[in-house]
Amino acid sequence: MLKRISLNSFKFFYYVAMYESVTIASEKLFVTQGAVSRQIKNIEDGLNCKLFIRKGKTLELTNEGLLLLNCCQSIFHEIDKCLIKLDNKQADIEDLVISCESTLCMKWLIPRIKNFNDLNSGFELKIITNDGVINFGDVDIAIRRNDFHWKEHIYSLKLMDEIMFFVQSPSKKTEDILISSSRQKFWGSLLKINHISDKITQLNYKELDHFYLCIEACLSGLGSTIVSGYMVEKYLENGQLQPVAEPFLDGSSYYMLSAAPLEEDYRKIVFRNWLTKELNNSQNDLEKYFNIKKRI
Repeated sequence: MLKRISLNSFKFFYYVAMYESVTIASEKLFVTQGAVSRQIKNIEDGLNCKLFIRKGKTLELTNEGLLLLNCCQSIFHEIDKCLIKLDNKQADIEDLVISCESTLCMKWLIPRIKNFNDLNSGFELKIITNDGVINFGDVDIAIRRNDFHWKEHIYSLKLMDEIMFFVQSPSKKTEDILISSSRQKFWGSLLKINHISDKITQLNYKELDHFYLCIEACLSGLGSTIVSGYMVEKYLENGQLQPVAEPFLDGSSYYMLSAAPLEEDYRKIVFRNWLTKELNNSQNDLEKYFNIKKRI
């Protein structure tokens, strides 16, 4: 018979899994690191399995840990929905304003908004596309790559590693490669990746202003391009685009940013839980094209 484990213990596990750190989890929960570690050990002893393995300065979930995280996300999401419904001021709940990089927003986030609305969480999302400075006076949450430095007082949560795909139209192959000028030093970084540089140096380099334009031009057969896999997931799935080479991690990641702790706002918690679940689904779909283990 399994040992009964308190819901509070699962909360401790959930925070460690989300932040990949006992230290950060203890700060968020306002308890000592020792208290967090003891709770994790109690769960592992009760379930008779390891939930984390240490890699450098971060903790990585085991397969059992990933399974438990998915369960916790579902459970806590339902609790958050219940609390919103019980809130006497539910009618006054405002839209959650999300600022997201433009191409990621158009190609990944917006097509999934209906999935969020189907949750009937008591509020709606208002999406703003912005690649520049974040004004948290007008924005509740921002989704950004970590290619710039945000201020120390900004709360951050890692969402996923960037996965780059070298793609082309299967029916309209050309000798041109379309590169976005919106990401600084992008071409130079590609030349340092052996299995990519060997291919792109043989092509005619053409620069466009944004990843969105590169994707649309690639779909039209004007050239191949290198973009985030999250931006072209549906085109890979329906066969409009195909990989030219093995996908790769470029060392950057996407983060959720907030001026205040996510835990202080039910809307942010609900959105975070939904977003991480959708990202897990996307990563599972993209895994058929490569053999790299990734974490959210």
